[in-house]
Amino acid sequence: MVREGTVSVDRRTVGFADFGPPDGEPVIWCHGGPGSRLEPTQTEAAAASAGLRLIGIDRPGYGLSTPQPGRSIAGWATDAIAVADELGLGEFAAVGVSTGGAYALALAALREQRVTGVVVCCGLTDMAWSGARDGMPRLGTMTVWEAESREEALAASAELWGEDGSSMPAPERPLAPADMALFSDATWLQGAMATAAARWTFGVQGYTDDRIADGGGWRSFEVGRIRCPVLVVHGGADSMVPVAHARHTAAIVPGARLQVYEDDGHISVIRHVVPALTELISSRDADADASS
Repeated sequence: MVREGTVSVDRRTVGFADFGPPDGEPVIWCHGGPGSRLEPTQTEAAAASAGLRLIGIDRPGYGLSTPQPGRSIAGWATDAIAVADELGLGEFAAVGVSTGGAYALALAALREQRVTGVVVCCGLTDMAWSGARDGMPRLGTMTVWEAESREEALAASAELWGEDGSSMPAPERPLAPADMALFSDATWLQGAMATAAARWTFGVQGYTDDRIADGGGWRSFEVGRIRCPVLVVHGGADSMVPVAHARHTAAIVPGARLQVYEDDGHISVIRHVVPALTELISSRDADADASS
């Protein structure tokens, strides 16, 4: 069951979708780029079985959320907290998928009293790192980072996705076999289509502003402020975000642990998110019992 809604933040609308049991362990889900609040659909059943309540939030320019040109990674924490407060959440875990990885980490760095743990799955690392751009796709990614204005960046994104996001670009590199297998899975495909259908309300603005925000690196927040447990999960066969990103993230986030699944790619590795969350929560509860 999914419950959808919106909140108002600084005269902007922020959309969210609330999955799973209302009394479940709350988890803020930071979607990929492009993505939408409905991305947790693909793990909804497994999460509910594990007692997890996943809350997907549209970043500005996606789905129900008003575009916010010039936004930063750190600035999105305000939207996440507004949704958490609307839903009456105190503490919560966070998941960041692909582009969303940085947003989950920023939330933990800036709201350390609220975030109990983070899973970064197939995430981009700090793009200020010298090796970060090696192996990244050029069209729609490097071309946006190299653009001299937002207008030029929007045009670069539209070349990849179409003006209204209706194009489905072929990957520059072959997907991992584990990724390709998902396209014959009817349940997964239905969730992927729902996610995609919800994301392009404002054309390519959300995607473009994602790339502009992460292109300069993580300068809007300090990873050194993160105090909660962090698991970095990545596919060894990821052809979209090289596994080197995960290794770098695990090296710079205090206390982070790295789990690489050699046969998984950028999409199939998401199946490990729910087990990773369960591990984090169990470890947290064990630590709490030990200290009581």
